[in-house]
Amino acid sequence: MSRTHHRNELRFGYGTNGLTDLRIGDALALLADLGYDGVGLTLDHMHLDPVAPGLAERTRQTAALLARHGLDVAVETGARYVLDPRRKHGPSLIDPDPADRAARVDLLVTAVRVAADLGARAVHCFSGTTPPGTDPATAWQRLAHSLTPVLDAAESAGVPLAIEPEPGHLLATLDDFHHLRTLVGDPEQLGLTLDIGHCQCLEERTPVECVRAAAPWLRHVQIEDMRRGVHEHLPFGDGEIDFPPVLDALADTGYQGLTVVELPRHSHAGPELARTSIEFLRANAKGAPAC
Repeated sequence: MSRTHHRNELRFGYGTNGLTDLRIGDALALLADLGYDGVGLTLDHMHLDPVAPGLAERTRQTAALLARHGLDVAVETGARYVLDPRRKHGPSLIDPDPADRAARVDLLVTAVRVAADLGARAVHCFSGTTPPGTDPATAWQRLAHSLTPVLDAAESAGVPLAIEPEPGHLLATLDDFHHLRTLVGDPEQLGLTLDIGHCQCLEERTPVECVRAAAPWLRHVQIEDMRRGVHEHLPFGDGEIDFPPVLDALADTGYQGLTVVELPRHSHAGPELARTSIEFLRANAKGAPAC
């Protein structure tokens, strides 16, 4: 399936964290058949496990599948238990134990290398929650220090790192992203993952205003519906977001990356939601390409 993209066309993907009941080959074939432009590939045990043996060969096979189906890719690192089977998203970049922080750094450096081998547009990551008893200044120092080798790897690989403001995390808002940029010296390879639902959930600005404010740093976009004050990823139409103005604003920025549907708690209905999501996005985005 071939597509010609113009400057302001939006390019849609679907996250594999919402297709965890499918083998990776089946998931990619499904998304290509539905007309998606790409995939948000979460490195996890059920698809492309970043800590299991044979990663280089499995990455090569995944790259071949992506090429076969004509899918672009962004690498996401939000797997819940890929490093610790007992701690969701643990360990983090701001944990008290240096060895724990190093484990997360190693995962992100591995993700950068995988992304380079896949020809990915960006590597997504997040800060983690502030550990109990840790003051904010210390947490920010840990985050900045932990990201230094990841940013170095991203620069060497030519793949931007796109950190995501996540509700409940140390880095939770766009303002927090700018604080981090200042701390690490505003390197070119540090970009932003903007989750549209998170904007609705907790930002003071509207989702449209968030898109416009974030535009210079956008490297990856996640999208789903959400309600104000409730961090629950919802299928389109089940929340409060008015999507046509948001998609118009995103198209107007000239953003060229993927806009990835993020429904990690809906894998039980993943194939059907992938279908209804692309239909919704096509109907609500003026810049969406026809297949």
